[in-house]
Amino acid sequence: MRSRVMPKPSWNLEYLMWIFTRLSGLTLILLAVLGIGLGLIMGARTQMDLGTLMRWAFFQNSNHVLDSEIPDLYLWANGFWQIIQILAVAFAATHGFNGLRVVVEDYSKPGFWQAALRFIIFLLWIFSSLVGIYVILGS
Repeated sequence: MRSRVMPKPSWNLEYLMWIFTRLSGLTLILLAVLGIGLGLIMGARTQMDLGTLMRWAFFQNSNHVLDSEIPDLYLWANGFWQIIQILAVAFAATHGFNGLRVVVEDYSKPGFWQAALRFIIFLLWIFSSLVGIYVILGS
């Protein structure tokens, strides 16, 4: 394994992705806290079990609260939560695939195969993001 050279603090893509990875990690934590907090405010303390609340916190899909005793699902199935879901999918997919790109660059030699693997990772990122958004908007 060769050691990775730290990016110089100039505004190149590598440095921007380094900053993005740190900020997206914090954003994912904040989105989870937002999901738990707003879920509790909306009545999850008395109408959901802990497993349902955790599923809601990390992926705010109205199907996660269908089996609970919530009388009004309209509060849980609206456009605000779909926007939060799309943000979570966008940040999580980009964060994860950027990490995969860094690992591939650490373990592969520069050249054709590294470029091919980066392109495959890019295609997987696009595909998984589109599938995630399709699931969110379709449910």
